[in-house]
Amino acid sequence: MKELFRIIDANINRASEGIRVLEDIARFYYNNASLTEKLKRLRHEIRKNIMEYLPQCISERNALDDVGLPVSGSLNVDGRNDLFEVIAANFKRCQEALRVIEENLKLLGKYQLSKLYERLRFECYTLEKEYISADWALEKRKKLDTDIYCITAEEYSRGRTNIEVVAQMIEAGIKIIQYREKDKKLIDKYRECVQIREMTQKAGVTFIVNDHIDLAMMVGADGVHIGQDDLPVEKVRELVGERMIIGVSTHSPEQAQKAVAGGADYIGVGPIYRTFTKKDVCQPVGLEYLKYVVKNIDIPFVAIGGIKEHNVLEVKKAGAKCIAMVSEIVGADDIKAKIESIRKRLAQ
Repeated sequence: MKELFRIIDANINRASEGIRVLEDIARFYYNNASLTEKLKRLRHEIRKNIMEYLPQCISERNALDDVGLPVSGSLNVDGRNDLFEVIAANFKRCQEALRVIEENLKLLGKYQLSKLYERLRFECYTLEKEYISADWALEKRKKLDTDIYCITAEEYSRGRTNIEVVAQMIEAGIKIIQYREKDKKLIDKYRECVQIREMTQKAGVTFIVNDHIDLAMMVGADGVHIGQDDLPVEKVRELVGERMIIGVSTHSPEQAQKAVAGGADYIGVGPIYRTFTKKDVCQPVGLEYLKYVVKNIDIPFVAIGGIKEHNVLEVKKAGAKCIAMVSEIVGADDIKAKIESIRKRLAQ
């Protein structure tokens, strides 16, 4: 039975190493103090509870003659393509190791200790969910980190199709594009969104669909944007999952706070000025509401409504980092030149 201590020793090390990888990512990559603390506590508890049997574990350790080492080297099954795969693999490493420890402690007659490691395993499952949610939240924030948020409006596009306009936006270096069309048939919207999704995905551009949750899900959009008269944010989240971006149009501090509490990833702030690109729009909220959001709202936000090249700098100076424009861009003779001109003004 002494060989069981060799198994336990290997898996104590395996679990601790997996947690240490996750702990360092949480600490140095995400700067997440809460996750770092929880992982550190878990790592220390995994090790300290086996200390009574550490002499037996070390005595049975034989790393140089481990038959698993050449097997691992020959299989080449542990490649990682991105950080998410590293995170997922190390959580699985820890959970599997804890299960092995748990089962072998039972064979050694250490039932109460085995139940402690069972508890640690379930704690690891809970931490994985929290960790992945934090990873997705950061991923979504990165997708929203840009200067100009473009929105389609074929009615104002000087005879150009949405596809033509989107192609020019992408060529100009735009990183977020929202598809907004109110009057087209749903099948036509779907066909356009399929094509735009392909274009934006290839270019690494964030693609948001306005209003149509089903359409956003069908085409695999990065996000969906809803208004005050649409479904509640919480219900939309149930439909689209944690990874999809949800934006909410807001026109008051109360609406902003409600969107944040509901789990929105960003809010639209406006209309800042009078706008005619939406038929059911409310009265302008002005820069005062924008200034409120700058001071009081922690999630990303997009200033929108009546913003043109001549007043965009005023909006930026009020605190907006991301600014949405519709007719000013889609209605320009040269979309790329217009975007370049707006960016020059924003740089002042």
